[in-house]
Amino acid sequence: MARILMISSWVAYGHVGLSAAAPALQALGHTVTQLPTTTLSNHPAWPHVAGSPVPVDRLAAMRDALDANGWLADHEAVLTGYLPTPDHAAFAAETIDRLRASDHPPAVTVDPTLGDLPKGLYIAADAAAALRDLVVPRADILTPNLFELGWLTGEDDPDRAAARLLQDTEVKAIRVTSPPAKPGRTGILEVTRTATRRFLADHHQGVPHGVGDVFSALTAAGLSCGAALGHLQSLIDHSLQADHLRIAETAAIWTRAAPIAPDLERT
Repeated sequence: MARILMISSWVAYGHVGLSAAAPALQALGHTVTQLPTTTLSNHPAWPHVAGSPVPVDRLAAMRDALDANGWLADHEAVLTGYLPTPDHAAFAAETIDRLRASDHPPAVTVDPTLGDLPKGLYIAADAAAALRDLVVPRADILTPNLFELGWLTGEDDPDRAAARLLQDTEVKAIRVTSPPAKPGRTGILEVTRTATRRFLADHHQGVPHGVGDVFSALTAAGLSCGAALGHLQSLIDHSLQADHLRIAETAAIWTRAAPIAPDLERT
């Protein structure tokens, strides 16, 4: 099992950001270290929400204390998610560089949390630019949604956009969530330097927030695309119409889900 350092948002109630990623990985037996970039009462989509970004100097002090205790350098993986300001993006990049300077550099997964369709960006433009310029180039794997991939590349076609990112950076693989698919279907488009594959699953209404955070966490833990989507689809199936993902309540089921095989279906 892996030790994974995660840098993202945290909520006191519900399952998004670290509060989705960490319990999902812990249910699978992984060890998780969490550095919260923002602390909120709950997901902002609910009628009432309170909280604010965590100051970067406080995050740096937390990281340095972990390091001084000998708990930082032995992580096999790093996951970055919500980075609300340019300074948070710089902090994530610096932390990645510090861990990569160790004897056992970790694999880095970047979930470029910028926005989504139809609203577009939901972080400030300068924070989005800093994430693009400082954090994305340090990734081994990217897990953008369709909007984020297009924003990062200026390309409308996901295959072409992914190919461009692979050409322009050292990124090894891109897993695009919710790419174009036939009606009633969704899934993941996985693009590497040697292959392009689609993994398809049923599209549902009434899916709680946080599924993208869980998928990125499963990716950071080293699961194949098919295995990660198999777990996620089972979790979705058992969380439909719930206020929040039922990560703990249905762990005995979704943690045993079979992988989903790559699909040859064309869009």
